[in-house]
Amino acid sequence: MCKTLVFGASLKSNRYSNLAVNRLVENGFETQAFGIKPGTISTIKVTENLGEIANIDIVTLYMRSELQKKYYKEIVGLQPQTVIFNPGTENVEFYDILRENNIEVLVACTLVLLSTRQYGCK
Repeated sequence: MCKTLVFGASLKSNRYSNLAVNRLVENGFETQAFGIKPGTISTIKVTENLGEIANIDIVTLYMRSELQKKYYKEIVGLQPQTVIFNPGTENVEFYDILRENNIEVLVACTLVLLSTRQYGCK
């Protein structure tokens, strides 16, 4: 089973990133979460420290493009297979950086991928 990092996870239950954490866990995916406020979603700790994150296969982004820039190096450094850009996170500049580092770029909705059973590692 592949390991996912929800990047930009919110503690607010009405946010899509929060729903994604819950759905990933419900579907049996090993899940970690990074956000600007520490806390817990379901049974998953939301950390503010990317140093606590390792061995990630998929990063699913829930952070708008203007805020992503300061995390480019850290996300690339995680060496995921894939980075998913959920609606509202599209970022052509970052797509190019990821592709240069042999990381697949997927512009999609994690929740839709999960509900249609298309989510997972290659």
